[in-house]
Amino acid sequence: MTGVTGETAAAAAADAALPVRVADGYFPVETLGPGRRLALWFQGCALACPGCMSRHTWDPAGGRAATVGELLRLWEAALARGAEGLTVSGGEPLAQPAALAALLRGAGRLRERAGRAADLLVYTGHEPGEVPEEVWSALAGADAVVTGRFRVAEPTDLVWRGSANQRLVPRTALGALRYGPHLARLHPPGPRVSLRADADGGGARVYGVPARGELRRLERELAAGGIRLTGPSWRP
Repeated sequence: MTGVTGETAAAAAADAALPVRVADGYFPVETLGPGRRLALWFQGCALACPGCMSRHTWDPAGGRAATVGELLRLWEAALARGAEGLTVSGGEPLAQPAALAALLRGAGRLRERAGRAADLLVYTGHEPGEVPEEVWSALAGADAVVTGRFRVAEPTDLVWRGSANQRLVPRTALGALRYGPHLARLHPPGPRVSLRADADGGGARVYGVPARGELRRLERELAAGGIRLTGPSWRP
């Protein structure tokens, strides 16, 4: 038993030391899955979907360098504050499969230690079979995934999905419990994104999965109040 514990601790330490490039992280977010969640955005995406609201996450050299351990400390702190889930988006999380797999393993260990049924959700622009199995297997620790490219010409009212082609797929018993009731659920009336000011007051961030035209409406409403967005991430 002691040897197994030592091996587990060594594996966890190796996972925590893995480098990862990230664009952002925020808690609480309530627009990317059920409940109050920690959201983490991986940096780098070669898919470059037209109409993407997060063009700033495309450049693999953008964002900032971190380690999986740093992200797990954010998750541990979020759990202590009542987080009901973790959402990993991007960018494209599968562009950094080793870091994603390690993050999900560590996040699962931490929720078990905390005794919390907090789910792990991952957004990927890929579909099964589009990437090698060793890359797709990085999703093994996810309770649910949203798969498929964002297609601006195929809007949807399905909750937590950006276009009609995207699929919400539970992968575990917890995933089925948390997401099964929402597979065909439509987003309720009202905003699908939230706007949060940066801590330093130097900018603001939009979190969520916007409806068609919602970001343009947000810009107009802000402009009417005297606030002009100088570098929105959804414009070329």
